[in-house]
Amino acid sequence: MVVTAADAVDGTAVVAIGADASGAAAPTLHRTDLPNGLTVLSEHVPGARSVAFGAWVRAATLHESAEQMGVSHLLEHMVFKGTRSYSAQDIALSLETLGGSLDAYTEREHTSYQARVLDEHLADAATVIGELVFEPMLRLDDLALERKVILEEISMVEDTPDDIIFDVHNRALWGDHPHGYAILGTRDTVRALDVADLQALHARAYHPGRLVVAASGRVEHEQLLDVLDRAGWTQRPRGDMTPFAVDPVEAAGAHAEHVLRRDIGQTHIVLGGQGIAYGDPRRYAFAVVDMLLGGGMSSKLFQRVREELGLAYSVSTFNSSFADTGAHGVYLASAPDTAQEALDAVREVMHEVAANGLTSEELAAGKRQLRGQLVLSMEGVSSRMYRAATTALYGEPFRTVDQLMALVEAIDEDTVREVAREYFNPDRHVLVSLGPQAVR
Repeated sequence: MVVTAADAVDGTAVVAIGADASGAAAPTLHRTDLPNGLTVLSEHVPGARSVAFGAWVRAATLHESAEQMGVSHLLEHMVFKGTRSYSAQDIALSLETLGGSLDAYTEREHTSYQARVLDEHLADAATVIGELVFEPMLRLDDLALERKVILEEISMVEDTPDDIIFDVHNRALWGDHPHGYAILGTRDTVRALDVADLQALHARAYHPGRLVVAASGRVEHEQLLDVLDRAGWTQRPRGDMTPFAVDPVEAAGAHAEHVLRRDIGQTHIVLGGQGIAYGDPRRYAFAVVDMLLGGGMSSKLFQRVREELGLAYSVSTFNSSFADTGAHGVYLASAPDTAQEALDAVREVMHEVAANGLTSEELAAGKRQLRGQLVLSMEGVSSRMYRAATTALYGEPFRTVDQLMALVEAIDEDTVREVAREYFNPDRHVLVSLGPQAVR
């Protein structure tokens, strides 16, 4: 049966996304917007015996002040220290003893809590994550301990050049804008954060009006709504919906920065700039260029820098898209005396792509590769859960596999040339290096 907006569960409209007007195509994604503001999405995956369940809070690093940098990440840690019904040990044991997993992360725009369990334990996952989201204790004694953990995490990043170089590049690219903040915060900001800061963020953001819940696997939508109702999610009040103030973002102009580190054996390099926003219709054309440039062993940069010149063990591109902008670039590490030669080779390849785009043969090969990656990425219930959540977090239309393949197939050479010229010219990028010797 095709569920439409006219059907209802407990008085709440349920919309099936993916069916055509006649109902000829079976829906695969369901969405319910509950009266308290909670958005619920689910996708049943035939043949699966597990369920991926996640909750996304629409608050993260992008919504922080400079003085409170890292508060979202610290709160994400602190909820695991205990809730009204669970001790920290109870939380750790709750799903692992069932063979499942529980995890969380903080990114630029969202903070997320997810579980992967057997289908028979969906209610356990919803209950545990509900406790983490709605009922953390946020105790002063726990903060003192967890602050030390975060400071150790910062030290771990500082000891890992291929991690810290990306924080350095973010600051160089975005400056004082929150897009340039360190997700972990700084030592000074983490030390200054107190329980009142965590409580204020929790009260403002951790409520149904700012939450998206998604599940994928062996789950039916009505079942998920019932599980959430029994776990108390539907009875929670909407909460403060005052918009977070986020200034418009503009990337810095092309320049170079170097962080001197004499204690490491390589020069680490990031060359990158402003990328493509999530809703840009050229996103798939961008993805093809990015993938062929540095997406694997067959990519132009890997073949040139590693296979032909032997100047780096690894060279790759990276890309992150956000609601308002994006960031992308190239990362590599090379010995100090060969780092400049490696960077020159990268620029040479990028200049050629920016000037000429891709040949028809390269574009055809890129389409095949991207189609394969898209389909393979949807083989797991966790990746399908993320895709379901994305439809609500970014207003992304839900598309069937065939519709995604059609979008990839529709990529044309003119659009490829346009995004290559606009985004992949290295002369417009910010260069950051870290190591014993600078590059230019």
